[in-house]
Order: sequence, then C-alpha cells, then structure tokens
Amino acid sequence: MLQSLTILLVFQLLGEVIARAFALPVPGPVIGMALLFVALMLRGGPDEPLRSTAGTLLQHLSLLFVPAGTGVILYGARLADEWLPLTAALVGSTLLTIAVTAVVLRALSKRVHQAEH
Repeated sequence: MLQSLTILLVFQLLGEVIARAFALPVPGPVIGMALLFVALMLRGGPDEPLRSTAGTLLQHLSLLFVPAGTGVILYGARLADEWLPLTAALVGSTLLTIAVTAVVLRALSKRVHQAEH
C-alpha cells in the first residue's frame, strides 16, 4: 500500500512541477492524473496493490470535501456577492460535462457495436 501511495503522490508531484515550470492554467494534480492515466494505459492497467490503494482512498473521499466546505463558510460573503457568475459557471460546466459524456458514450457504444459484428 505504501508503494502504491508513493506512486500516486509522485505523479501528483510531477503534475505540480510541470504546471509551475510552464505556468500552465491547469492544476498540477490534474496533470499528474493525466500522466498516471497514460502510464497505466501503457502498462495495461493498474496492478492489484494500486487498485486496492485507490479503492481505499475512494472509500474515504468524503473526507476530502471538508476543506472545500470550510472554504464555503469562510468565503460566504464573497460567494453571496458573486452568486450569479458562480451559478452560471456551475450550470454551464454541468451542461458541458453532460454533453461531452453523451458524445463519448455514443462514440464508445458505436465502437462496441461495430466490434460485435
């Protein structure tokens, strides 16, 4: 488990280094997650210890929302002042996510359907 956790943290660190070195507008953990995804695709998927560690982290995912909840309480006045752009961003990003998911699902469904025939 320690080795798998180290792998996850190393990829997050790599993402942070890349994001800061190139002044990218993408968060380092997102870049690290993409790098981990590519590495796992090249390797043929995660091994059992990594799968187990990721599963354990996902079971306790709700704990990671505590800092975000604290931020909402801490910046409540600012959120009240800027509720309209925040609401527009949330609704827009949600609709965009649903649309992209639908397009990807349709493409993958066609691919699977073609593979069956």
